[in-house]
Amino acid sequence: MDTQEQKPNKVENKYKSPMSKLVRFFEGSRNGWKEKAKDAKYQIKLLRKKVKYLEQNKNEFKKRSKNLEIEIQQMKDKEKRMLAEINRLKKNL
Repeated sequence: MDTQEQKPNKVENKYKSPMSKLVRFFEGSRNGWKEKAKDAKYQIKLLRKKVKYLEQNKNEFKKRSKNLEIEIQQMKDKEKRMLAEINRLKKNL
């Protein structure tokens, strides 16, 4: 009646090792991969936070640096005015 071969009910074993051993091996492999992926995600999260923190600090230091440069320039201008005033007073004596 049916010319095709009927598939056996039992699944063919492609591996030479016993199934119980293979199951433990594949579960361990899967669990190890999951743990490794979880650790990698955590490290990525930490590094992103660190980069964000460093970017904020960089911007704060840039602002501070600009303010200090402005202050230095103001001090230099004040020094020039004071020296000019000193020279003017010396001439009047």
